[in-house]
Amino acid sequence: MGKRVVVGMSGGVDSSVAALLLKRQGYEVIGVTMQIWQEESREAVEDAGGCCGLSAVEDARRAAQCLGIPHYVMNFREEFKRYVMDYFTEEYLRGRTPNPCIACNRYVKWEALLYKSLGLGADYIATGHYARIERLKNGRFAIRNSVTAAKDQTYALYSLTQEQLARTLMPVGDYPKEEIRRMAQEAGLPSAHKKDSQEICFIPDHDYAAFIERERGGQVPGPGDFVTADGRVLGRHRGIIHYTVGQRKGLNLSLGHPVFVTAIRPERNEVVIGENEDVFSSQLSCSSLCFMAEADLREPKRARAKIRYSHRGEECTIERVGEDRLRCAFDRPVRAVTPGQAVVFYEGEYVLGGGIIEG
Repeated sequence: MGKRVVVGMSGGVDSSVAALLLKRQGYEVIGVTMQIWQEESREAVEDAGGCCGLSAVEDARRAAQCLGIPHYVMNFREEFKRYVMDYFTEEYLRGRTPNPCIACNRYVKWEALLYKSLGLGADYIATGHYARIERLKNGRFAIRNSVTAAKDQTYALYSLTQEQLARTLMPVGDYPKEEIRRMAQEAGLPSAHKKDSQEICFIPDHDYAAFIERERGGQVPGPGDFVTADGRVLGRHRGIIHYTVGQRKGLNLSLGHPVFVTAIRPERNEVVIGENEDVFSSQLSCSSLCFMAEADLREPKRARAKIRYSHRGEECTIERVGEDRLRCAFDRPVRAVTPGQAVVFYEGEYVLGGGIIEG
């Protein structure tokens, strides 16, 4: 019998093919779907959709049955609520824009799932992420870009620890998406043509503000002033949870030309408005540092930085400026450096590390 691996199965094509590939490689494969929805009623759970919905469990179960592997549902509600949903809400109330998928990867899909999987006697966990894990010459594990840039998911994985990486398999990262769908179809997997989930799984309607209001029972910051950087009042906003840095649409300001959110000041309940050029930054600082390809950053280093999932990246110089603070100076100004988002640094195809943008 080969080594045992627990595959996190969301019901989608990527995780289903991950299980297929590992089974072909001789692993003893166990499929697990994480129960993270908070509602008890069947209707509410089905409405959630994505990887939170009851349909995800059924899709994963059908895929496991097709592959001839056992399938279980594990309860991660408490972890998901604490580390993802509460974190998301608190960050928005602080005038920041979080990335809940990164928090979910770090604390739920890896920390919690890995702990429970080891309890089942597993040697590894595996996911359907488009990324690769390699052990470098210095002995450290690092995430490497997938073979397909269009689906690369390394940005959301920068905070995984060495212990987690050592126990993780990502077989999908070696293939382009079309090849994954072809393998799924040939294997008769029910998810072969299932659409990819694009939204935040616990906010399928994209209305972040409404979600935060429900979470806080309506106790959220109310309307305040739109202001210029020097404090001149331009109008009234609906509440800071409705805005993010770089936003242009939905401001309802009649100034005769497009304007943008350049900052949010929660302590004054103000949203700062500026011109297009005001949205560009030549540097940023970040905290909550995580290092991957190297154990630490002891001297200034050249790298490529991504400041959001869809960002193509910009060449930069990074250096430590404190115990948990790093400064990044870009070769060319980048648009909408957003506090609360992650900045991820790459050295070639490998993730060097990253942190949370402070400004």
